[in-house]
Amino acid sequence: MKKIILLVSCFSLLYACNSNKSKKDNNEVETENSNQALIAEFETAADKDLLKKWYPLVIDKEDGGYYSQVTHDFKLGEEHNKMVVTQARHIWTNAKASKRNQEDSSYLKNAAHGFEFMRDIMWDEENGGFHNLVNKSGEPIIKKGEAKTAYGNSFAIYGLAAYYDASGNEEALDLAKKTFRWLEEHSHDKKFKGYFQHLEMNGTPVIRTAEMASTSDIGYKDQNSSIHLLEAFTELYRVWPNDLVGERLEELLLIIRDTIVNDDDYMNLFFERDWTPVSFKENSKEEIKKHYYLDHISPGHDVETAFLMLDASEALGLKNDSLTLQTAKKMVDHSLETGWDKEVGGFYDGGYYFEGEDEITTVNDKKNWWAQAEGLNTLLIMAEKFPEDETNYRKYFNELWSYTKTYMMDQEQGGWYEWGIDKTPDAKTAKKGHIWKATYHNYRALSHVADRLREMR
Repeated sequence: MKKIILLVSCFSLLYACNSNKSKKDNNEVETENSNQALIAEFETAADKDLLKKWYPLVIDKEDGGYYSQVTHDFKLGEEHNKMVVTQARHIWTNAKASKRNQEDSSYLKNAAHGFEFMRDIMWDEENGGFHNLVNKSGEPIIKKGEAKTAYGNSFAIYGLAAYYDASGNEEALDLAKKTFRWLEEHSHDKKFKGYFQHLEMNGTPVIRTAEMASTSDIGYKDQNSSIHLLEAFTELYRVWPNDLVGERLEELLLIIRDTIVNDDDYMNLFFERDWTPVSFKENSKEEIKKHYYLDHISPGHDVETAFLMLDASEALGLKNDSLTLQTAKKMVDHSLETGWDKEVGGFYDGGYYFEGEDEITTVNDKKNWWAQAEGLNTLLIMAEKFPEDETNYRKYFNELWSYTKTYMMDQEQGGWYEWGIDKTPDAKTAKKGHIWKATYHNYRALSHVADRLREMR
């Protein structure tokens, strides 16, 4: 009898093991099939609905570079001043697209076209550095206090490094190196570290004065130029592992992680030279809202920066960098807790912790395109790194993708709206492109997500 019972028990155990294995195998197959379907969606969204709508439409064959203004139905607009940021982003997008679509030579040609404009027109031969803004034909447009910017030159480096990586064009790498050295000479703050954002034509940092409007950002250091310098130096360091580039990259990573990100797990936006945050917290609500641009909580920038910090840490080869990873996670968690629309999904533009109030107040509930794009990328990274976390990042990722397809992507005309149409229905007929909006955030998110999903299978 004992032998029979033992035999039955063994069979039962074997059945249970096989059953569990079968369930596990089925779950893995289901996950793989789901990822395969998602990969196809993201590839289509990147190629057919984005790249093919923008290029070659915005290639300016008359004056060089890329057209700036695109209407809601993908026709060229009338205003085509060219900002170094947008021109460089087009170069970056096309360079990256050329590596993912090597059978299509047009993307590398598009990137080369942009590079030539940057080299021949936007670089200041007399003073060095890139002009921030030129008109369609390439004549500089000088705005007081921001003839040149660290932000603009950071994107120049970003685009040039990516183009070199795709093409092997040494001239592009040399220009990226020259830009880095120009920033090192003129913009880098030797005393307090980091970089001065606003520069005169000759590279002299713009010093803030009492005469400047309280709502103006001129003369402040800021998170936005800092995170994009981090991004640019990461791209540059991967193709040119120079010691000084590595040193400045790590310096920026530590400033962002340990100073710009505050103890409440979100970033302050603007700073005095010594990194004292610009705050209007002790002022009236009216004054705070008046200075919203300078002082608010930006969930989009927080989720974007979480990715950029992790990317920089990886490029630097920092092993077991748990502090950067945990800081990134806390920033994402705070953004989900305080800046996420719990009804339909998506990240709000911004909020504020008013004095005496326990909960955050959503000050601007509109949802911009770039925050949703960056959110897709970062949430999937969090899902991969913390698969068992109670936050369930994969659920949020799925919800954000659903939101993006429904309210951010134009299913009729293609491309992305500037604002989610759940909160901003007028965005349907607003411009698809201008000097602050092109293809960089969208394409990076869509391509990164597709690649990461492949790795996660």
